[in-house]
Amino acid sequence: MTAATLSQWRDIFLEAGESGPKPHPIKESVEVGRLREKIGEQAMENELLREKIARLEQIRPLARGRSRQ
Repeated sequence: MTAATLSQWRDIFLEAGESGPKPHPIKESVEVGRLREKIGEQAMENELLREKIARLEQIRPLARGRSRQ
């Protein structure tokens, strides 16, 4: 290894040190984004189904505890 190579590496190292550490942005993976979207869709669907059940029960309450036999 030559002195020139070591000198070049040292210079690169010192330049990088002067600029300081670079913050890494937090990257949300594609999979996490897809799963968050899916959760949002299911939450919306659940809310719509609860509203539909409430409307149907106002018209005709479900018979609870009654056997279908």
